[in-house]
Amino acid sequence: MSSRIAPGPMPSALRKPLSVLLASTFGFTICFAIWTMFSVLGVPLKTTLDLNGTQFGLLIATPVLTGSLVRVPLGLLTDRFGGRIVFFLVMLVCVPPLYLMAHATTFAQFLILGLFVGMAGGTFSVGTPYVARWFPSNRRGFAMGVFGMGNAGTALNMFIAPLIIAAFGWKMLPKAYAALMLGTAVLFWVFSHSDPSHKIPPGTSLREQMRILKDPRIWRYCQYYSVVFGGYVGVSLWMTKYYVSEYGFSLTAAAFLAMMFSLPGGVLRALGGWFSDRFGAYAVTWWVMWVCWVCLFLLSYPQTQMTIHTIDGPVTLNIGLNATLFTILLFIVGVAMAIGKASVFKFISDDYTHNIGAVSGVVGLAGGLGGFILPIIFGALLDLTGIYSSAFMVLYGAVCVSLVFMHYSYRSSPRAGTELTEPA
Repeated sequence: MSSRIAPGPMPSALRKPLSVLLASTFGFTICFAIWTMFSVLGVPLKTTLDLNGTQFGLLIATPVLTGSLVRVPLGLLTDRFGGRIVFFLVMLVCVPPLYLMAHATTFAQFLILGLFVGMAGGTFSVGTPYVARWFPSNRRGFAMGVFGMGNAGTALNMFIAPLIIAAFGWKMLPKAYAALMLGTAVLFWVFSHSDPSHKIPPGTSLREQMRILKDPRIWRYCQYYSVVFGGYVGVSLWMTKYYVSEYGFSLTAAAFLAMMFSLPGGVLRALGGWFSDRFGAYAVTWWVMWVCWVCLFLLSYPQTQMTIHTIDGPVTLNIGLNATLFTILLFIVGVAMAIGKASVFKFISDDYTHNIGAVSGVVGLAGGLGGFILPIIFGALLDLTGIYSSAFMVLYGAVCVSLVFMHYSYRSSPRAGTELTEPA
């Protein structure tokens, strides 16, 4: 005779980690949407403020600078005080400058307010250690991948921002985002939890927290992340303007097409975490770089018209990617970068369990700085060459460097697990 056990409530040991993961992922999604708001808002501002390519690149990249620079101190604060309170306070700090942005009138004012709004991007180095410490080591890759799905906030911004601007004008967007950020902060506080055991021991000095940065592996991870995350942010910020100028789409259509890169680049990060748990962080990162290398080579080729003189007269050839092929290749790059972002942080969760806040802050800083520098480089190259695909030429070169670096950093690439062979 068998008896059936009625399902009971979810045990606390599982309920709290899942609640923390969901609350953090939702909060990070909203923060990331607001962090990249200039990717859409910058298009009407470019006309309003009469900006050139370099100024436009600086405008859309300014929030990324702050979000990058604060990652190290926020990671250290998370190790010391816990992720819940730090995450909550960062979101609250962003509300006033968001609202004030609706009343800005000059380029300088937008840059200054953008610096404060950029604090939202720092929540990545808060949420990563906060979430990771709630899960066992064999599930951290997946858990951090789920949290990293908040990168899809870029796609969320590209979906709702054009609709708000079209219906109410660009000044409504920062007001709406201020209200959204405030509501998100409240919801996060209600559904998140704290665990005192996740903090570093009392009395740990800043020097002891930072001592881990002498490890050369950290700087390798910084280089990889500056490509997969910095490239993701830079391209996400640039693509709406790219589609408008290169292919002649409207703002709404351009933002929708840009989502074909930013959406998979965010939501598939959990898949990258699962791959990394299953096959090892090194092997996954290696293949990510090769996929990006092939696609970026094709995306780099500019629109070209060639005249060949034959015995029957001149023949003109038009060489270049149409919007459909361009979007397909961009989608593949977005998928690869999503997986790569998770695989790099799998390295960190395995190697630095007790210092994950400090290390993720430094690696996140490297990736964020890549996202800040790239739009400025894109704009400067556009002003210099007049070729829009020069943006992908830069990324192609960065991936080449990464592949060479990975090849000479390790003697072998493990097929499973994350145990690495040190360089000779």
